[in-house]
Amino acid sequence: MSFNALFLAHAPDADTAVHRSRIETGMYKLITVIVKNQAEALAVCEELVKKEDIHSILLCPGFTHTDIAEIVNATGHQVAVVVARGDGPAGRLVQQAMQRAGYQR
Repeated sequence: MSFNALFLAHAPDADTAVHRSRIETGMYKLITVIVKNQAEALAVCEELVKKEDIHSILLCPGFTHTDIAEIVNATGHQVAVVVARGDGPAGRLVQQAMQRAGYQR
């Protein structure tokens, strides 16, 4: 048995069938999926929580409080849902880098 985690991030050009990866050590399984929008995030969470027995979902800073609540509800409150957030300066640096890369919110 392993601890199973899912990491989700946003990218406007994401294809969930292509932009995913998996790392397994035997005791830890990490699945990453890049999603285009919240609808895809919800679908991926619902699918992988069941299929891969996910224990924890890690979200990139781009997820809003509403997005997080929807994911918690979609997973039946049975999975830890956490968000990678930095302090104020770190958040601004990430926002600037994403704008330079062409992300638009």
